[in-house]
Amino acid sequence: MAEALLVAEKLDKRFGGVQAIRDLSFTVYSDEVVGLIGPNGSGKSTFINVISGVFPPTSGSITLCGRSVTKLPMNDRVTLGLARTFQTTTLFAEFSVFDQVLTACHTQFSQGPLAAILRLAGSHFEESKQEKKVREILDFVGLDHVVNKPTPTLSSAEQRLLMIATALASEPKVLLLDEPAAGMVAEERKALGKLIASIRGRNISVVVIEHQMSLIMEICDRIVVLNFGEKIAEGVPADIRSNQAVIAAYLGEGN
Repeated sequence: MAEALLVAEKLDKRFGGVQAIRDLSFTVYSDEVVGLIGPNGSGKSTFINVISGVFPPTSGSITLCGRSVTKLPMNDRVTLGLARTFQTTTLFAEFSVFDQVLTACHTQFSQGPLAAILRLAGSHFEESKQEKKVREILDFVGLDHVVNKPTPTLSSAEQRLLMIATALASEPKVLLLDEPAAGMVAEERKALGKLIASIRGRNISVVVIEHQMSLIMEICDRIVVLNFGEKIAEGVPADIRSNQAVIAAYLGEGN
């Protein structure tokens, strides 16, 4: 039976007099890819920001792997197994591709900073292990050919893949991808779809927020649709495709 990894219950988020999300419940189970869609202003980004710890909810609760994380900061949620990417690329301009991913490995270090300063044997072994992990992840996402390149020299699609690699370095149980296909052409989106399927093969559940409906329909086991901060539909891609409320709200009347 699938395990509930991430559970949001009756989340509300208000910014002053604006209700961004309302009474929103959402569950991510083990070994699944979930799509989160909706028109602009539907509350998708706010919901992901609340889930990941950027904003606290006005009310409601969030549980990760059986533990309440409602009041925990973002870095603690990462340590417990929640990672995300952002709509805009968030890279260290002065870093190489390798160094960018290595920075995310600190969440899994078992040796303390003093051991690293003193260059103890355990610290040296830890560093070697993390460097090996970085190379494996870069190979996995298809960036093994640009390991030593400065991050600003990458193409838009490569930068998107690098953000995914950086998130994977924290060894998440749930990965939130915020518009990962932005700026990608059809061939790049197809490769991204295969990558997301492979990520699930690593026993990582994935939530994809995306406007590319063809990608969402192809890769997702289940789709949740938001409109005006509320859930208006949830189901398998075939059901969502023919749902009249979704057609009206997301695709527009008459489509």
